[in-house]
Order: sequence, then C-alpha cells, then structure tokens
Amino acid sequence: MAQSTLTASKKRLKNAVHRSEATSKDGFLERLFTFAFKGLVYPQIWEDPDVDMRALRLTPDSRMITIASGGCNVMSYLTANPAEITAVDLNRAHVALGRLKLAAAKHLPNYEVFYRFFGEADEKANVAAYQRFLKDKLDPETVAYWEGRDMANWGRKRITLFSRDLYHHGLLGYCIGAGHLVARLYGIDPKHMVKTRSLEEQRTFFDTALAPLFDKRLVRWATSKKMSLYGLGIPPAQYDALVSASAERDMSAVLRQRLEKLACDFSMQDNYFAWQAFGRGYAPSGQDSTGPAGPLPPYLKREHFEEIRQRAGRVRVLNRNFTEHLQSVQDNTLDAYVLLDAQDWMTDHQLNALWTEITRTALSGARVIFRTAAEPTLLPGRVSDQILNRWTYEEEESLELGRQDRSSIYGGFHLYVFNG
Repeated sequence: MAQSTLTASKKRLKNAVHRSEATSKDGFLERLFTFAFKGLVYPQIWEDPDVDMRALRLTPDSRMITIASGGCNVMSYLTANPAEITAVDLNRAHVALGRLKLAAAKHLPNYEVFYRFFGEADEKANVAAYQRFLKDKLDPETVAYWEGRDMANWGRKRITLFSRDLYHHGLLGYCIGAGHLVARLYGIDPKHMVKTRSLEEQRTFFDTALAPLFDKRLVRWATSKKMSLYGLGIPPAQYDALVSASAERDMSAVLRQRLEKLACDFSMQDNYFAWQAFGRGYAPSGQDSTGPAGPLPPYLKREHFEEIRQRAGRVRVLNRNFTEHLQSVQDNTLDAYVLLDAQDWMTDHQLNALWTEITRTALSGARVIFRTAAEPTLLPGRVSDQILNRWTYEEEESLELGRQDRSSIYGGFHLYVFNG
C-alpha cells in the first residue's frame, strides 16, 4: 500500500475518534483505541442484514451507501438486487477484506471453494486458492495488505488468517476468545450453548451457567475498564453512552442484558451470530448440501451464490469517511444509507455535517438506518431541526426491527425516511 494512502487512512480514523487532548486520560484512551482499530477488527460484521434489508426495502433501482465493516452485509445486500452499493470504511483492513470477498465471489471456481474460504476460513487450501484465483485480480493496495505481515500474526502474511480460522482473529475474535477463557476459569464452557435444541434449553443454560459469570469480581472489574471493550470496536465515547443508558450504571449489567437476548430470544438453529459468539464459528452443517443447513449470513448460503457472483461488480469499497464521500455525490441521487453505529462516535458538529450531506444527496423516500449503543435515537437536540424536520422517524417500525435483530449487541435500531 502506498505510504500516502496509509497516512490518509490514519488521519481519517483520528478525526473520527479523537475528541480530547492527548495529555488527558480520555485523550490517551482515544489514541489507544485508534492504535488498536488500525488492524482487523470485525472478521464478521455484527449487524443483522436480514433486518437491514427489511428496513431499506431495496429495489433493482436502489443506489445505496453503507459502512463496509467486515463486508458480510455488503455482500448480503446483493441478494436484494440493488443497482449500486458504495461501501466506505476508515479501517484499511476492512476495505481489504471487502475487496477480497468481492473478488472471491467473481473469480473462485464454485460455491464449495467460496464457502471453504469464508465459511470455514481455516484450511491451507484457501491460501493456495488466493494465489491461484485471486491475487492477480486484486488492486495493488489490497494485495499489499494481504501479503503484508504484522505482529498480530506473528510475522506471517495476513492471508494465512484464512488457514488459521479467520474468526478466531481480529479484535472481535480475540475479545470473544478472552470471554471464553474467563468463563472456563470459572468452570463454564460457552460452547455448550450450541448443543442446545430448544429455546427452553438455551434459557436454562444462560440462567444457570452464563448469567452468574457477570457477578464475578474479575468480570465486574474487567468490564469497568473502557479498554476491555475495544475488542468489540467500542471507543471510549460509545462506552460512556452504554453505561449512562444503563439503570445500574454498570457495564457488566449492560453486557449481561445483551448476551441474554443473544442467548435466549432466537433459536440457535436460526442465529449465526450466536454460533459465532458461543461456538466461535459457523455451524458445521452450513456447507453440507445433503444435511440440514446451519444458520449462515445470506451471502454464504448456497442458493445465493450465483446471484452474488453476477452482481458483485455493482459494489465499490473505498477507504473514506462517510461524510467525505457524500460530498462528492450529486444532489438527489441515493435511496439508502447504512450508518451502522458510527454516529455514537460523533460530535454534534460531525453529526450535522453528515446529515447535511445525507439530506442533500437523498431522493424523496430515501431510507437511513443506524444502530445505537443506548436505546433512544441520538439525533433530536443534536442535529438541527431544519435538517431533521425533513425526515420522519419510524419509531414503531424501528422498535420492532430492533427486536428482530439477531446480533443483539445494540440498544436501539433506527429508521428515518426522507420527506423530500
């Protein structure tokens, strides 16, 4: 990757996260988060794409922009057949992962090889497939990233992550692994959750085995530190929002509540997020065309492979700030916007700059979705009334869609529709 591109990427990330002076405690934590966030954070994105697509109502004419993150949802949106997707991200690792997934959809020989690469992500054959089918199809920056080495991989090329279980790596993978380690220290193996066969069994395992862990002194102490949630991609400002929204003002209580929804509200047979959290991978039956299919992201399902292959050319993945990219877009041209939880990081000035550009570029009826750490929408009182009055907040639909989100990690899901 060119040095100028890498420098620009670092600058965008600093602008998004840094709020305090470097010499202050908060400033130090913000810069520590920025350092951690420069590498791979999300091997898998943690927002439910099925909920997103229900909210966005994409059509073959839809032109949309989204934050890329791990790229799973970008790929999954293709099953709804939109005309164009622009995916932006401040993290160059996420950009490289998104571009790799698109190239793989277009150039790997069949579904079985594609699934092995991203569904299992733990075989040496994946590195050979990269060398044979993908390396020459990727742009130089993406090749430089995957061919590069870093200390997180003990000096090995990053592409070898796909031979060493990608989902055990990245900040999120390490964070989940740490959670499993702590649980085992107290005699609990979270992997037992994937053996349950009903919601009743899931509830019993959570109540008797997992919930008591959050009362342990070590867990309460660790989760009281802002750095403990960097592995979830939660910067200091979002940590504060989570705690302030909690009745107990206690992070361990917040995490217990979110894990309870993940563990108890959805069947393990239908929730690949729960498989990732408790089993540290996708259900083993997911690639088996003869047996029952385990839960998978839409883009990894066999029935969607050919349409994703045909539509992958409709996606661009860019290392840019969301607002920065919108400034280059023409007026009244976009139908859908996916902000993930990025607004939890933003100052009032940044929020107003973002929504000014969203409003300028939106077509009448355009839909914006985002998630928040706390339950309420964060826009009223922060984004100017002049802008916000042009949008309708679909409160009841937002609440219902939030209840349907299988990832269960966020306090609120929000849908705004442009009045024109």
